[in-house]
Amino acid sequence: MRVSWDIFCSVVDNYGDIGVTWRLARQLVAEQDFAVRLWVDDMAAFARVCPEADAQADAQLQQDVQVCRWPTAWPEVAAADVVVEAFACQLPAAYIEALAARARPSLWLNLEYLSAEDWVGGCHGLPSLQPKGLQKFFFFPGFSDDTGGLLREADLLERRRNLQSNAAVRQAFLQRLGVVVQADSRLISLFAYENVALASWLTALAAGPQRSHLLVPEGRVLGDLLRWLQLDGLPPEALQVRGHVTVQVLPFVSQDDYDRLLWSCDFNVVRGEDSFVRAQWAGRPLLWHIYTQAENAHLDKLEAFLALYSRGLSAPASVALLSQWRAWNSATDMAASWQALEKVWSQLVEHAESWCTQQAKQTDLATALAQFYRNWL
Repeated sequence: MRVSWDIFCSVVDNYGDIGVTWRLARQLVAEQDFAVRLWVDDMAAFARVCPEADAQADAQLQQDVQVCRWPTAWPEVAAADVVVEAFACQLPAAYIEALAARARPSLWLNLEYLSAEDWVGGCHGLPSLQPKGLQKFFFFPGFSDDTGGLLREADLLERRRNLQSNAAVRQAFLQRLGVVVQADSRLISLFAYENVALASWLTALAAGPQRSHLLVPEGRVLGDLLRWLQLDGLPPEALQVRGHVTVQVLPFVSQDDYDRLLWSCDFNVVRGEDSFVRAQWAGRPLLWHIYTQAENAHLDKLEAFLALYSRGLSAPASVALLSQWRAWNSATDMAASWQALEKVWSQLVEHAESWCTQQAKQTDLATALAQFYRNWL
């Protein structure tokens, strides 16, 4: 009999929470042969990352994952062998009762947010006693061997390299999205939160020496983009040219197509957690817009990652990278940091691929979860 998993997802950050849990659920089924049930409290958000899904359905099978609406009134269901509480969401009280009633205990995991901070490795895998004699374990994704690693499908990097090494395949994919790139243009993706610093960066791109084609998936940064363009709206696929920058809005795409978009671009601006990790697997220079937290706690996470990611860079490249990421995440002028970054571009390209290769040596998150379960038995 297949081992059963329940993954609970409460959608907070638009598509980050569901993005991570949907990828994880698919991989646990496809590569570990587990039976996975994904509980989601926002089916509309799920349907955005899985376009073939029915946002009105209470339960549906998608890519062999049982996707269920997380109802306000919890139904009477048996608890699974493994329970994943994603990003500190709270399990329904009735489900905890079902956990306590099981003759054979379930493994209860709290899948935490991604962080490069030093303390993460020491907390990864630690147990926490819960009411009714239950126990919960903290499971931390991360960038070091003492964490749970990052989500990475077994064939991900092979598929990425096949697209990046085949110009015809890359062109065909972009054309399917309505994108035609001029031969002398740098292709940039922009998926970010609202940011007043965007105007200074776009102005620098427009005045810069190289042409840039900016692809903007529908999302929260669109308002700032339209203000810079001085437009009320911009239909998908329509082009707006300002100096040396061409702007094009893209409709929301599936997770797999978003991966391909990241692989196809020369530079990726990403946000939150899911797109941040996928941009690292793209092996291209990137800029992370971290999710803002109370008392600027997110800045500690940002600096912790920068300390890791900048290792091996020359002093000028490190200064340029740190200056740009800090300017973007503090909403300050981007022009000087972008110009400095362009001077070390070739080094950043090489470094992005090297970082990807280094991270790929770690056990991926889904495999690490499966190993943790088997060791726990």
